[in-house]
Amino acid sequence: MDQQRMQKLNSRPIAADGDFVLYWMTAARRLTWNFALQRAIGHAAVLNKPLVILEALRCGYPWASDRLHQFIIDGMSDNAQTASRANALYYPYIERQRDAGKGLIAALAQRACVIVTDDFPCFMLPRMTAAAARQSQVLIESVDTNGIVPIRAANQTFVSAYQFRRYLQRMLPEHLLRTPQPDPLAQTAGLPHLSALPTHISQRWPPGLANPALLPIDHSVPPAPISGGPRAANTRLRAFVNTLLPRYADERNSPDDDVSSGLSPYLHFGHISSHEIVAELTADWSPEFLPQRANGSREGWWGLHPSREAFLDQLITWRELGFNLCAQRDDYADFDALPAWAKQTLELHAADPREYVYSTEEFESAQTHDPLWNAAQRQLRREGRIHNYLRMLWGKKILEWTPGPREAAHIMITLNDKYALDGRDPNSYSGIFWCLGRYDRPWGPERQIFGKIRYMSSENTARKVRVTAYLKKYSPRG
Repeated sequence: MDQQRMQKLNSRPIAADGDFVLYWMTAARRLTWNFALQRAIGHAAVLNKPLVILEALRCGYPWASDRLHQFIIDGMSDNAQTASRANALYYPYIERQRDAGKGLIAALAQRACVIVTDDFPCFMLPRMTAAAARQSQVLIESVDTNGIVPIRAANQTFVSAYQFRRYLQRMLPEHLLRTPQPDPLAQTAGLPHLSALPTHISQRWPPGLANPALLPIDHSVPPAPISGGPRAANTRLRAFVNTLLPRYADERNSPDDDVSSGLSPYLHFGHISSHEIVAELTADWSPEFLPQRANGSREGWWGLHPSREAFLDQLITWRELGFNLCAQRDDYADFDALPAWAKQTLELHAADPREYVYSTEEFESAQTHDPLWNAAQRQLRREGRIHNYLRMLWGKKILEWTPGPREAAHIMITLNDKYALDGRDPNSYSGIFWCLGRYDRPWGPERQIFGKIRYMSSENTARKVRVTAYLKKYSPRG
């Protein structure tokens, strides 16, 4: 494992006389292709201690809802079944009341030799793991298992996908060969066995799954029509590769012919690994086929079918670009973190008159004058996703129909974090702020409201791609 993937979150020692090694699963919610789990098993092997895997779910996190909870609980069910066949204690814990889980990590730290957790540079997770590290009397390590290149390998941010792609193309040949073990739990066979946690812990924080409908969370956002979990993620991956991927390069922008992978929610919740997806797409291929020179090109660099190259560019370049920014800057979700040219042009045109202005509630309920925008918002509310191409239009129109660009950024984040299964993620913040100029360049001619920000309209979109079936499907009665 690359040392750049590991961080010590405190300066506490490893307690060799502890009872177990704890893997605190927070972002990589899977038991396969997982560097963090692999690291925890390595500690357990060296110390000759049992392995405990804690997967916890709070009810008081921002935007907690039936949709997000159910997707995570689906994964917990999968993980429980997988762990039952391994020599490790899997401990699922779901809060039944707000803040009921407080003290659990501290109690486990008193009995643990060392704690390993996931390095996820976004949302509430950095604050949560940092707080736990301050309270723990043993070492807490975080391990980056997010993408192909370690998120902290670069000590800079990047202004464009092209610039980042050139960096990646220099780094990928080395890191494509450093993959996590597909089945790390196989390495637990020789470890000591632990059948249960101490009674004072299991009684105060009882393990088990729960029905989201019975929890104090937002019940106005119903579960999505797809299931969560590693099993569903793998089923979706196989279906995409076998049926949709050959058409991806040519048809990915067409809402009527939706060939998107559908993997973004599973990547966000850690139910599937980028490494596993890359391995599936590059079977019978070797990094030796890569050119010696990094040219930043989206096409031809991998030496694969154009559809595979197009998808790998989304999976690696665009996804890991967002992780890079979140790892380097705490203000990744702030308007003031936009490039200087974008912020300047938006503020210059902030007072421009708007033909239409809508409230957050009107946006949320898809009550605008634009049928295509309304269809995209209905898809978000119903399914927890928007077609990739229409997501850009969705954000551009919010900019056009709000009193100013700061309000537009706030509304986009609010709607996306509340309804999108892949919200609250570095990649989704990249998409939102791309609509406001991040990772883009100035465009002409300069326009009202947009200034030099790239412009999109529903009329032009309908001319470029097929939307007839999409409009029917996501009509008010669709």
